[in-house]
Amino acid sequence: MRILYINHYAGSPRHGMEFRPYYLAREWVALGHEVNIVAADYSHLRQENPTLTGPFLDETLDGIRYTWCRTPRYAGNGVKRVVNIFAFLRRLMGLSGRFLRDWKPDVVIASSTYPLDIVPAAFFAGRTGARLVYEVHDLWPLTPVEVGGMSPKHPFIRLLQWAEDFAYRRADAVVSMLPCAREYMQAHGMAPEKYRVVPNGVDVAEWESATLALPDAHRALLEELKATGRFIVGYAGGHGLANALDVLLDAAARLDGVPVSFVLVGDGPDRGRLMEETGRRGLANVHFLPAIAKRAVPNFLAACDALYIGWRKLPIYRFGINPNKLFDYMMAGRPVIHSISAGNDLVAEAQAGVSVPAEDVVAVAGAVEAMMALSSGDRARMGASGRTHVRAHHDYRVLARRFAEAFRTAQAGSSAALER
Repeated sequence: MRILYINHYAGSPRHGMEFRPYYLAREWVALGHEVNIVAADYSHLRQENPTLTGPFLDETLDGIRYTWCRTPRYAGNGVKRVVNIFAFLRRLMGLSGRFLRDWKPDVVIASSTYPLDIVPAAFFAGRTGARLVYEVHDLWPLTPVEVGGMSPKHPFIRLLQWAEDFAYRRADAVVSMLPCAREYMQAHGMAPEKYRVVPNGVDVAEWESATLALPDAHRALLEELKATGRFIVGYAGGHGLANALDVLLDAAARLDGVPVSFVLVGDGPDRGRLMEETGRRGLANVHFLPAIAKRAVPNFLAACDALYIGWRKLPIYRFGINPNKLFDYMMAGRPVIHSISAGNDLVAEAQAGVSVPAEDVVAVAGAVEAMMALSSGDRARMGASGRTHVRAHHDYRVLARRFAEAFRTAQAGSSAALER
């Protein structure tokens, strides 16, 4: 089977985030399918972007053909990012000859955060008789409206809304990473039988082979804290507004005098501000360390006694969450302190830690103390439960087969014209 996977921001282990398209495609290749990922050459998510000398570049990574499309650079979420989006869509349509004549797909997946790529995807599927799959990461345009404060009447939002509604009606299958979005999607035109949930996950085999040693500074701090009998609560990931690290600092302030230390590893736009706030408040129990290589993350997580992940209290989370960081935490076999108010709660579902309401400083501080009061055996059982849950439900080998079943069972794509 030939699978055309359109994902504007697709990455790889070489390029960095986002990883989901790579891991799914690699598993499909292992199952005997051909996969062509089409992505923009520039993404704000990647650590390394490919270098193009022409409008397109093909390269093969682990059996997957990547087709990079040249697009302009941008920063932030302003007009330049919108220009980048439309440049990618124009380049994508420039590949019509390949996908309508030279390499006709059996399945076309539209998988960018924004829904506009459903238009060229539906065009390719309609002309070739391929099955059309719409993969939903976030609910756009609802997210920029509810979280970003954009007006529902803004012309760009209206365009996104038209594209989203078209996607739900036109797609043969809708694969959602959000487990609680069925009713919303049905309200926008999706037939209920099209709905499939395929969450994010982790490559279990790769995770278990990640043995890169921690940098000396990280190792020395952790050893010092352990030697002085401190209970270590770790955080690894982005330092941004969405990560609710302000709540963690407030909880740390409440726990002054308790033998617990909070170690935050990573980078992000709020890191400098958080460090300044920590110094201003004299929080000696909070430590910041630089970001580390992906393959060293398991060693950091394993050195902690418990792990923290927090969320803002946002209405958009009623449709569910799927954080990659959480799967790393659970694979580490460490109990998780989860500050969340959302439509789903993976930690509670897996019995992998303690969950408290989002942005509740008192509850977070209480959860830390409750975790410290548990026996090491009880904490180990929580950690083991989380790891077992990930292996069973979030290994990409499992997820790729679930996704493949979605497009196998979908009715054949219609050859009707795009305006259907």
